[in-house]
Amino acid sequence: MRRIRKRSFEELVIENKQLLLKDEEALRKIEDRLEEKMLNKAAE
Repeated sequence: MRRIRKRSFEELVIENKQLLLKDEEALRKIEDRLEEKMLNKAAE
């Protein structure tokens, strides 16, 4: 039986980043949220 290797937090972050960069819909959602946050801060 093959032993499951635990990944470090850094490896998980890198893997997640690569998946997000390939996912256009996720990138659009992130951009929308950032834009909304910036507009809210500017309005304050």
